[in-house]
Amino acid sequence: MLEVRGLSKSFAGFRAVCDVDLAVAEGEIAAVIGPNGAGKSTLFGLITGHLRPTAGSVFVDGHDVTGVAPYKICGMGLGRSFQRTNIFPKLTVLENVRAALLAHRGQGPNFWSLASRLCRSDGEALLASIGLARQAHVVAGTLSYGNQKQLELGIALASDPKILLLDEPTAGMSASETHETIALIERIARERRLTLLFTEHDMAVVFSIAQRIAVMHQGRVIAYGDPTAVRADAQVRRVYLGDTPIGPRR
Repeated sequence: MLEVRGLSKSFAGFRAVCDVDLAVAEGEIAAVIGPNGAGKSTLFGLITGHLRPTAGSVFVDGHDVTGVAPYKICGMGLGRSFQRTNIFPKLTVLENVRAALLAHRGQGPNFWSLASRLCRSDGEALLASIGLARQAHVVAGTLSYGNQKQLELGIALASDPKILLLDEPTAGMSASETHETIALIERIARERRLTLLFTEHDMAVVFSIAQRIAVMHQGRVIAYGDPTAVRADAQVRRVYLGDTPIGPRR
């Protein structure tokens, strides 16, 4: 469903991503982990078209999308959330998802004149699916951080993606918010049959839901496999995991 071949990105001579190969199968939940500066967010930027690669190719559902504009890649079925919450803080929760639905359906030019009559029921259904139905008329900027991340997920789902990329979906959350968010992501992925690729620093989260894990170090993928193989990889333990046992979050 998603394939990266020989992907590289240099900034003024610095190679942030180096010859990365990666493949995620349809319906699979995969994670990219690694220390700060390993190249994870740059890799996501290359996949989604926000950055143009120095070398290599990106394929979405068999289509070469290398260098294609982000909105076109989104239209081909790839959605994304960002490390920093990316919502409309002065709109209500419902208005946020309705704006995303309007844009996805090509009704953006009519937004200001027709928003009150369009996509209301679909927006309400989407909020119900992500657990925000009761906050529909709350101004988005006043939500808790965890609820804002839920809303951002709803905005990404409004484009009806086949593939969803989540960049640090639990960053800055409390333990309870993290637990609720991961349960929500798992449920949404299962119900919508999504292919999911995410970055995450919380190893308990990663090893509890990821079916395959890619480990990046200094711009390169040094290991890619199932959790058991990655946990046992000597190089991975040396550069990132250390010797602390890692198990699913309880």
